[in-house]
Amino acid sequence: MIRRRKRWLLPVSLLAAILLGLLPLPAGLQPLRPFWLALVVAYWVIEDPDRAGLGLAFSVGLISDLAFGGLLGEQALRLVVMSFILQRFRSQLRFFPVAQQAAAVGGLLLNDRIVSAAIHGALGLPQLPWTYWIAPLLGMLLWAPLYLVMDALRFGRRT
Repeated sequence: MIRRRKRWLLPVSLLAAILLGLLPLPAGLQPLRPFWLALVVAYWVIEDPDRAGLGLAFSVGLISDLAFGGLLGEQALRLVVMSFILQRFRSQLRFFPVAQQAAAVGGLLLNDRIVSAAIHGALGLPQLPWTYWIAPLLGMLLWAPLYLVMDALRFGRRT
């Protein structure tokens, strides 16, 4: 049986992640916004490494830097670091149950916050408030539903 690839799903999911990142939120909820783009890039790096790797992470990061209007290259660097770690441990992560994958992705999102804090510290930019450290926990909780929805879309299964 030959599975047909849905080539449209990768760019559409990345565009949706960027749009979710741009979605306006009340100021009180802003620190809780998950790093949607990292979650989607992580899914593609784990599940389709032929199409998603460091180049895709860097390109999408630059596009999101332009879209968000932040420091040019910050998200690109953060996504490349995360993708590098994911590629290194992809074979193990791929066979973890979704709950263990969520814990690993939560650790990667926490590492992403550390990279972001290091960039801000190195450039002398003001550090983000402590409430921004809650977002990796929400990203970890969102991993399982996102993974299942992306798999269902990719393989045409119902969840």
